[in-house]
Amino acid sequence: MPEFAADFHIHSRYSRACSKDLCVPELAKWAKLKGIGVLGTGDFTHPLWLQELKETLRPTGTGLYDFHGQKFMLTSEINTLFYQRGKAHNIHHVLLAPSIESVERINAELAAFGSLEIDGRPILHLEAWRLVEIVLGIEPRCLIVPAHAWTPHFALFGSNSGFDSVEECFEHQTKNIFVLETGLSSDPAMNWRLSALDRYALISNSDSHSARRIGREANVFNCAYDYDEILTALKTKDREKFLYTVEFFPEEGKYHLDGHRNCKVRLTPAETKRQNFRCPTCGRRVTVGVMHRVETLADRPEGAQPPGAIPFKSTVPLEEIISDVLEVGVGTQKVDREYFNLVERCGTEFDALLKTPEETLRSVAPPKIAEGILRMRNRQVAIEPGYDGEYGTIHLFGDSEPAHQPPPAEQQMTLF
Repeated sequence: MPEFAADFHIHSRYSRACSKDLCVPELAKWAKLKGIGVLGTGDFTHPLWLQELKETLRPTGTGLYDFHGQKFMLTSEINTLFYQRGKAHNIHHVLLAPSIESVERINAELAAFGSLEIDGRPILHLEAWRLVEIVLGIEPRCLIVPAHAWTPHFALFGSNSGFDSVEECFEHQTKNIFVLETGLSSDPAMNWRLSALDRYALISNSDSHSARRIGREANVFNCAYDYDEILTALKTKDREKFLYTVEFFPEEGKYHLDGHRNCKVRLTPAETKRQNFRCPTCGRRVTVGVMHRVETLADRPEGAQPPGAIPFKSTVPLEEIISDVLEVGVGTQKVDREYFNLVERCGTEFDALLKTPEETLRSVAPPKIAEGILRMRNRQVAIEPGYDGEYGTIHLFGDSEPAHQPPPAEQQMTLF
């Protein structure tokens, strides 16, 4: 069976702060450019987007849907807003579902807890455990995944409205949580520091708000293009079928370190503690980032890897590598020209980033772009870490040392 990448968590143009280009044909086009075999639909709770999905996607009989050869899986993100012990909790979840019919039944039930029409990422007034209970009661084949589990404002372990454990959040429904989404600001190695997470599969998705940013994180499988096979591989952490994840360098994520964006203050966890969690410029409370939360909850040192852990590979999006080399912005004509030329010559973006042999890469790419990709593969990157909603900045060239030492040999894997 061929290996394929899957990106389950994206959005449609019906979600706030999302591009108007998020339609099925555009998503299919970019999925093929990136090398994504299975793409989540996102936003299946929104009635207008669901209608578009029904009109454009063809059922395959495998729990997946097809548009001109591109496979889609029905997915959506939901924000549950509830109070527990006097504290408000906003917890985001990714839902995976096997059929339009089950989605329609789920939507009919969830509509009682909040409007599904206002936003593709609806706010529902119910507890996290109750969401699991309702969805699985309607369709047991669904999967509920805590989304971007460490993000400060809307996540399971978030510093502002989250919990210290999965059990606190999902209570008696914890038994039905099998998978966690790490988010852009953490990677599996950070999550491995918590022994309490060993039983969960860790997945990575783009949470993309525009079509061209899908696949910036993904999951690689070696199984049939089949909904149930994919979910079984996830639930059982089958290393023969769920091969590895493709990750951001977590420092590039928007919430990796602590800080206060308005004052341009970035802080390490130790610095935050010395400042009593206050911005040294204005005195307001800083946003506590992902690294700080991991260090607070971890019971293992850095570098720990539990048995049976799914490996990962860190990447930098190809457009960002080209942008760094050319010293012009992502989305400019110069970057687009080099991007499409290289993808055409290598096959897909993932091929260019991770599969194309060095000799071939140097023959098809401008020398400095080829060198940038090779430096990324060797983790020779310097990063100004992200904080308080600001993405980190990647630098592939200069005198800085690599941000990390190379990972264990098991993690040095090609995408396909």
